[in-house]
Amino acid sequence: MPDSPATSTTIDQRDTRRPFVLVTGLSGAGRGTALAALEDMGYVAVDNVPLPLLGDLMRSTAGSPGEMAAPLAFGVDTRTYGFEPQDLVRRVHELRLRSDIDTRLLFLDCDSETLQRRYTESRRPHPLAPDRPVKDGIGEERKQLGWVRDSADVVVDTSALSPHQFKQLLVGHFALGRSLGTRLSVMSFSYRRGLPREADLVFDVRFLKNPHYEPTLKPLTGRNQAVAAFVASDPGYRPFIDSLKGLVGPLLPRFDAEGKSYLTIAIGCTGGRHRSVAVAEELAGWLRGAGRSVTLSHRDAEAAGEAGAGGAG
Repeated sequence: MPDSPATSTTIDQRDTRRPFVLVTGLSGAGRGTALAALEDMGYVAVDNVPLPLLGDLMRSTAGSPGEMAAPLAFGVDTRTYGFEPQDLVRRVHELRLRSDIDTRLLFLDCDSETLQRRYTESRRPHPLAPDRPVKDGIGEERKQLGWVRDSADVVVDTSALSPHQFKQLLVGHFALGRSLGTRLSVMSFSYRRGLPREADLVFDVRFLKNPHYEPTLKPLTGRNQAVAAFVASDPGYRPFIDSLKGLVGPLLPRFDAEGKSYLTIAIGCTGGRHRSVAVAEELAGWLRGAGRSVTLSHRDAEAAGEAGAGGAG
């Protein structure tokens, strides 16, 4: 699809400004992993430097006059010296007003159960509850960081993400030298395992015929041709697919014009193994055929196969 003038203007403005990503969020939610991924993308990644030194750090990494300043990723959390949520939000607001910096606040979230498990496995105390149960520290940190989360440009919930999926998501949002147009992520998921919090558009395909009840198809996934053909044989499949393309297609130029860098389209069914996978595969193929940059993932396809009976698919 051709890019509109508004798209070109937005991208050009971003290209002339220094990319700056401030990474924060709940302790244990993956800040170190995020900074490593940003470093792999070409950012100068710095973690846990006292917040009052942020200005000095930005000046020291700005390069010589006439040179393009290095992209910078700066990690802070409640352990950082001088950290104060209101002050952090104020600093980010001031940086957003500058014409020479493209400032984005990345907030990493995670459900409490997963955080408790991570702390148990690492045997580290929570920074806000060194001599109390981990859950006390997690609760206190959520209270402190609530409005930092509300001020974020990008919120990523890492609860169900593998390191590869996490990095893939960050590449979509923060890759340098981004091509014109919104990067797209199409994913399948299981409703039993919860909605993907990173999803922008969610579509429910549980109305389609379920291959789970076909003995020869049950062990397979929607990536298998026989399963895909079975799902597509439902009389409602083709009208739904055509309607889905008719809805998504016209939206993409509008997202491009708004300068949205990354869009996640999630397709869900009961078990996340058959129907959602088949639909996600077709949608991703159609978008690629239209010239879009697309990543495809199946969040629960393998895990659903281990869930056994109960209407998976």
